[in-house]
Amino acid sequence: MKKAIGLVELNSIARGFLTCDTMVKTAQVELIETLTICPGKYMILVGGEVGAVKSSVEAGVLRGGEAVVDHLLIPNVHPDIFPAINASTQVDEIDALGIFETFTVASGIIAADAAVKTAAVRLIELRLAKGIGGKSFFTLTGQVSAVQAAIQAGKELIEKEGVFVGSQIIPRPDPALIKMIW
Repeated sequence: MKKAIGLVELNSIARGFLTCDTMVKTAQVELIETLTICPGKYMILVGGEVGAVKSSVEAGVLRGGEAVVDHLLIPNVHPDIFPAINASTQVDEIDALGIFETFTVASGIIAADAAVKTAAVRLIELRLAKGIGGKSFFTLTGQVSAVQAAIQAGKELIEKEGVFVGSQIIPRPDPALIKMIW
């Protein structure tokens, strides 16, 4: 079971490939995602035991050098994060729907982790950069008050960095909308 998540984001695609190779050779981590993201950046996302992920991210930052634009390590990441990244979360019903948008991949993961650790909500999806100009967003569900608390926790954590784009809460989303997001 993965207990930590790590990310290195670079402004060079070529250096990104080299950095990815270094990260997975450095420690026993699972390569969750590696891809080019807009605008011309490269992202490497790994998961695993805390020590291994920490070693992998440190090696990635060192190998990436001046091309590194952001990185993160979240030990004891909430278990809902991994299925949400893969869009494989099973949610029985959607009460209130929360949508949270950020400018960067790292801030999306950080805010989502804080949100689900704060209130009784279920993370539905965590979309990282693909097809959305390098931005991230996540969706979650729960009672209106829980969704409000979760959204607020994520916002407070990243707002000072200037990477918060916006959020919305829909108390009882229409079934047609639910069908499209689920």
